[in-house]
Amino acid sequence: MTIPLTPAESDRHHPHPPLERAVPATLVIGATGTTGRRVTAGLVSEGRRVKAGGRTATPVAGAEAVRFDWNESATWAPALAGVDRVYLVPPIGSADPAAVMLPFLRRARAAGVVRAVLLSSSAIPAGGPAVGQVHQALPGLFEEWAVLRPSWFMQNFTGAAPHARAIRDDGAIRTAAGDGRVGFVDAQDIAAVAVRALTDERAPDTDLVLTGPQALSHDDIAGIMTEVTGRTVVHRHLTFEELRDRWAAEIPLEFATMLAGMDRAIAGGAEDRTTDTVLRLTGRAPSGFRAVAERELS
Repeated sequence: MTIPLTPAESDRHHPHPPLERAVPATLVIGATGTTGRRVTAGLVSEGRRVKAGGRTATPVAGAEAVRFDWNESATWAPALAGVDRVYLVPPIGSADPAAVMLPFLRRARAAGVVRAVLLSSSAIPAGGPAVGQVHQALPGLFEEWAVLRPSWFMQNFTGAAPHARAIRDDGAIRTAAGDGRVGFVDAQDIAAVAVRALTDERAPDTDLVLTGPQALSHDDIAGIMTEVTGRTVVHRHLTFEELRDRWAAEIPLEFATMLAGMDRAIAGGAEDRTTDTVLRLTGRAPSGFRAVAERELS
């Protein structure tokens, strides 16, 4: 005769595996952009679950593509579902990004996000213009956070940015930066720091100024570009007003004025510095501009 088992005994003989909780994901906003696609690739290579956010939900290898638009709040909740950390790329071309970013960040905190890493700029401190307002608010919103404040991107001269297009079209870089020097930084190094800030057991909980290994003038950049490409590239020196007006033909005047003002600050020495942040957080030295130009243009 077979004696029936009690439910508890039955479980011991034929245990049912517990339901597995879904692994939380990292939402990368701007996942097809200059840093976002590199951050996404870095996270995927480490075996992390990634939701790649963008206005068109473009497929990204190894990640779950989700639609995200700063200006469409209906896209926020689906993008945040199952997410516990987020890489924040501000809305492009906005003179007041805090107006849309802060409501989103409050929503993210309520949805369970515990760590936020914000892409800002070395030219914009906490409380400064534009994304500086978001920088200032971030520590009060999340217990784990970091603000990346990279210097100007090396990819501005090699990718799809206005300087790169001008170099390809007429062999010229136009700035109001004069002879001022900048610690230009490789987007790949920015992404490497972002991955560490997002995944290390302890968040940086600070702002991080990121530069390359050497501060260079735009004349230096033009010289290196000439040598690497074999085509003459020159740096044309503009006044603040000339540059502002050139920008204003393409973008809102307020934003054009802010960008031209950043060039004027460079002329005054504001970006003439290098830091050890990339080496400290990633364990490897940052790439120099010539190496990046050869990698991306040769």
